[in-house]
Amino acid sequence: MNILFTSVGRRTYLVEYFKEALNGEGKIYVANSDANSPAFLVADESVVSPLIYDEKYIPFLLDYCKNNEISAIISLFDIDLPILSKNKELFKQNGITVVVSDERVLDICNDKYKTYQFLIENGFNAPKTFIDMVEAENNIQNNVLKFPLILKPRWGMGSIGIYKADNLEELEVFYKKLKKEIFNTYLKYESSIDVDHAILIQAMIDGQEYGLDIINDLEGNYQNTIVKKKVAMRSGETDCAETVDSIEIKQIGEKLSKTIKHIANLDCDVFVTSDNTIYVLEMNARFGGGYPFSHLAGVNLPMAIIKWLSNESVDIKELLTAKPSVYGQKDINIVRIK
Repeated sequence: MNILFTSVGRRTYLVEYFKEALNGEGKIYVANSDANSPAFLVADESVVSPLIYDEKYIPFLLDYCKNNEISAIISLFDIDLPILSKNKELFKQNGITVVVSDERVLDICNDKYKTYQFLIENGFNAPKTFIDMVEAENNIQNNVLKFPLILKPRWGMGSIGIYKADNLEELEVFYKKLKKEIFNTYLKYESSIDVDHAILIQAMIDGQEYGLDIINDLEGNYQNTIVKKKVAMRSGETDCAETVDSIEIKQIGEKLSKTIKHIANLDCDVFVTSDNTIYVLEMNARFGGGYPFSHLAGVNLPMAIIKWLSNESVDIKELLTAKPSVYGQKDINIVRIK
């Protein structure tokens, strides 16, 4: 079985996990628009692809898959997911499985305001969130919304442009600053959907943060939830974490799974307050930066995905269950690109 990773970037560990799971019975191919991607160094084969929004992108991937007998595609980038999902049937007609959730799921996850609406409508706790500055200021004056507040892109990823405002003056300054930042980065593409409401103004939750890997099979059936206590962060990703066995948080994961019905992994962030209230903040329908901590604790989602693609059964206890109290920290390695 040959598998292609798109928008692979620096996720070298995922390439290595899948290579190990294949155990020589296939190759891992990677594609990225930047030829200097570190993952190119560890993959079996690599190719520079057109940009995601280029009209040649999907035809390029389809031809590449056909020419290299690739059976499945997995993307690691939020912006890439909707485009692949939209063309999932086209790839299927050519014998290629795109391991990606439906467009409905991706729309809920990628649009953080729709995430908030989805959570509230389905009975989950979520921090009060606004996308209109005037409405937010009115709620501040009425003591419905209180400082500190978090400002972040409505369509964002990787902690790009996240600010904490402690008062009204900071709120207004950061709002203007963030709006400029959004339209000077690749976030401008999705943010152009609603330019005047492209920033979230959100109540800050004081509590312990946890990262979840909520795992479904390729038909959207719930398998398990892996809970990791976040100990330290670096550049928007979990740097240190410890696996925990929390029944209450796992129940939230199961409810999310059965409500949204994603495919494979749902990377999710939750906060638990001092009174044990669980707030759901964000969901990403892909492998997240915290997955390596689950893998370290004995989870092998790459192997499970390969088995599902091969129509083989998966033993949840063997492949999708984490040992508790496994503490991990990411290492930093320098690689020579040229």
